[in-house]
Amino acid sequence: LSGHSNGEIDVLKVIKMVLIHDIVEIDAGDVFIYDTTKNHTNTDEERLAAERIFGLLPKEQASELIAIWDEFEAGETNESKFARSMDRLEPLLQNHSNQGGTWKEFDVKYETVYEKKKKIAEGSELIWEYADNLLNESVQKGFLAKKE
Repeated sequence: LSGHSNGEIDVLKVIKMVLIHDIVEIDAGDVFIYDTTKNHTNTDEERLAAERIFGLLPKEQASELIAIWDEFEAGETNESKFARSMDRLEPLLQNHSNQGGTWKEFDVKYETVYEKKKKIAEGSELIWEYADNLLNESVQKGFLAKKE
């Protein structure tokens, strides 16, 4: 999907970002994006996890991986914007393919999903267009409900 990025990107760096981000979330605990009781930005817990995990490595390698994690979290470079888009797209694809999955399980409404997923556009307008169509299709098929 890298060819659909809004700007030039280093694909290997994007892959590193996504993997490093997920390793840290596994250790720190990934907060459900639609959780209404806990803020999804648990960066302090994730930073401690990143420093602990990558601190096991040689200093130069640890510094590189923490810098990549920091870049992902900041979301300012083309690579981090695209990596964050991929991070938001994947669960949307899962929920669409399993007829609403966690959207239905936790009664998550279209408007909430739309608000969280529209950030995909920051990394790829074209992929956001596709994702937006999937959201609308999910509503039409009854996988995702709109607020009444």
